Amino acid sequence: MNTIRSVSEFHRLLSLAAPRHPLVSVINLTETIFLEDDVWKGFVNRFYCVALKRDAKGKIKYGHQHYDYDKGVLSFTAPNQVQYLDLQTVECGSGYLLIFHPDFLLTHPLASTINKYGFFSYSVNEALHLSAEEEDDLITILNKIDKECQHIDKHTQEIILSQIELLLSYSNRFYERQFITRKNHNHQLLARFDQIISEYFDTDSPSQKGLLTVQYIASQMNISANYLSDLLRIHTGQNTQQHIHEKLIEKAKEKLATTSLSVSEIAFALGFEHSQSFSTLFKKKTNVSPLQFRQSFN
Repeated sequence: MNTIRSVSEFHRLLSLAAPRHPLVSVINLTETIFLEDDVWKGFVNRFYCVALKRDAKGKIKYGHQHYDYDKGVLSFTAPNQVQYLDLQTVECGSGYLLIFHPDFLLTHPLASTINKYGFFSYSVNEALHLSAEEEDDLITILNKIDKECQHIDKHTQEIILSQIELLLSYSNRFYERQFITRKNHNHQLLARFDQIISEYFDTDSPSQKGLLTVQYIASQMNISANYLSDLLRIHTGQNTQQHIHEKLIEKAKEKLATTSLSVSEIAFALGFEHSQSFSTLFKKKTNVSPLQFRQSFN
């Protein structure tokens, strides 16, 4: 696996002049030409990338997902994510790439808070589709970052990172809008989610495979775990793990009230290796122990 370690190296691979700042750059896609290099056949970046593409075409693989992009979209990639690019299909179109190295965040609060922006872990087919007005808002920010890269002094980091935080905050807002406006698509995803979680607990899957996990559900739906949790949070107010716990407690109450299975047997049937873990979760969610709940029915 090839590694693109620096902003300067990435500039070289796109046939661009050296960046004005060694740790951050705004790249105009109309000025790029991808070098014929084996690096594109499988590579990881050491930096964050925010890509605003218009009329771009090509095939890219990010993680385990393939994606053909041909519309204006905003996508995010985190450092050290495996990517593949098919140069035979690439047409850059227009747009911008914002790239910044994790070292640029050092000593700044964003270094510890950037992980809260879940879209850096979304799959490429979960990109943000922008309206013309939203796109203009982001381009204004990118132009300010690009202009500030010309000035490297004691204020540079704070000014640029404040603009990056603003861009990420706008992206959060726009993703929430997309979760709400794409009702038909999201309704299908939510229905599929309910089906998967119900089928898991209505079969012997917990005793055979263990506790139901966020990753399992996301893989069954062919979407990223973070995208699923954010989608559920917008539409239901709960993330994926909370939904799993809710269903698990519902099934536990059913078994405690309608069967003579011991608490240990119920814990195993729900995927727990240790009954104490089940009892702790049950009491946390219901304020009573499994035995106290069962006794309330006698």
